[in-house]
Amino acid sequence: MKQQEIERKFLVKSDGWRGKGSTELFRQGYIARTQDRTVRVRVAGERGILTIKYRGKGIARNEFEYDIPLDEAQALLDGLDPGEIIEKLRHTFTCEDSVWEVDEFLGANAGLVVAEIELESEDQPFVRPEWLGEEVSKVSRYLNVELSRLPYTAWTREEKAGRKNS
Repeated sequence: MKQQEIERKFLVKSDGWRGKGSTELFRQGYIARTQDRTVRVRVAGERGILTIKYRGKGIARNEFEYDIPLDEAQALLDGLDPGEIIEKLRHTFTCEDSVWEVDEFLGANAGLVVAEIELESEDQPFVRPEWLGEEVSKVSRYLNVELSRLPYTAWTREEKAGRKNS
């Protein structure tokens, strides 16, 4: 299924989001990546998912996503270097009439908590919950594909504080 994804991403500054909605464990890795395209395999609970994304304009990306058999998704992940696998708990809930996904990263990315909201347009208005911190939509190191290459625990103190926006 092809769709355009317009997603804004934010750091989370407090625990005001905790205890809302549902939580699911995600394991994912990238079986192919270039400058402007990625092919990701994900195990989300009991689902296997293959996703192809490529850059659009601004923060918009084109996305094709397909369910695949769970055992095949696990086999694809097993073929990757364990250090390239991202594990996170995804918390999904509605807040102020918007659906939010808060990713609480585990393993090599432990300590990083990021909130995402999908929008119909880049300039669509939404209410910013009080627990939302700095926007990092255009900061590439917060992309999951980049976190699989250079995990959060390997960042310098300055990078974690946001003083380097690579």
